[in-house]
Amino acid sequence: MTKALYFNFRRKFCIFTLYQLLNNMSDLELENKHEKYLITIRNLRANNFSKDLPFLILSESLPEGQVYKEFADGRIEIQEVVSAGKKFSTRVIKVLKGMQADSIRKTYGLL
Repeated sequence: MTKALYFNFRRKFCIFTLYQLLNNMSDLELENKHEKYLITIRNLRANNFSKDLPFLILSESLPEGQVYKEFADGRIEIQEVVSAGKKFSTRVIKVLKGMQADSIRKTYGLL
């Protein structure tokens, strides 16, 4: 291997290693931000429950206009939200059973 080829190889290796290092740092930073996000969400949820208010869970897996509402007693309902001008009304579509509710909590990091 010539000296020029060796340095070119070494430079590419160093750039690749730096790229991997930066990606790993980004993954770590993303993981830290995600953990902070979950802590904030859990605190908001606990705050709602302490005031006897439901916790609203928006989900892209539900049809448009539907939401999960979790209550302090542990039940989760799927509700349809309808707006008419400045007024909102809701109707219960389904009350989730224990394992279904736990699955939703696990999905959104609430367990």
